[in-house]
Amino acid sequence: MMHYDWISALWFIGQGVILTLQYTLISVLGGFLVALLLVVFQLSSVPFARWLANTYVSIFRGTPLLVQLSLVYFAVPLWCDIHISAFVAGVIAFALNSAAYLAEVIRSGVLAIDKGQFEAAQALNIPPVRAWISIILPQAIVYILPALINELISLLKETALISVIGEADIMRRAQLLAAEQYRYLEPLLIAALYYYLMVCVLTWCARRLSGSIRYD
Repeated sequence: MMHYDWISALWFIGQGVILTLQYTLISVLGGFLVALLLVVFQLSSVPFARWLANTYVSIFRGTPLLVQLSLVYFAVPLWCDIHISAFVAGVIAFALNSAAYLAEVIRSGVLAIDKGQFEAAQALNIPPVRAWISIILPQAIVYILPALINELISLLKETALISVIGEADIMRRAQLLAAEQYRYLEPLLIAALYYYLMVCVLTWCARRLSGSIRYD
């Protein structure tokens, strides 16, 4: 370890940080939007809509993310005769998986809101979409913010799975360096350090955001 070129290794593996963050942020945003739709279906008075949303959540929470990623990247293109890039496949798989978890989080936050808020919106003839955006979601986010932060952090760490489809993220770069130099300890330690630092930064930002939302 004393003769290891740490600077070069840090630079090479660190180039995967941007890609990792892109996967995380785009996927969590897409997952949040899908989760909102799922929550609307779950709280719908239409039995089929509730069944559809609950089935989606059950399937994506009950199967491994690696299997879902492999299906999107390897199986779906062959079945539909289309080409999907590794980046698009990764974002789709992570977003769909994250949506299943975020839907349960958001639903719990919505159910925690006083029913009078919904009744007041209806009495004032506020359109449903506007009521959700202006009244329901802002209140629900206050309740669910810690859970949203946990999901974001979990997704950040789970993006390491994109290395299996060849994307040059942090984990993939660490594997390539390890295979080239036949030294696995140092590259993996560097990869772990990058993930840890990103989690620490996200946690710090989330705490600041949580404090501003709760006390402003």
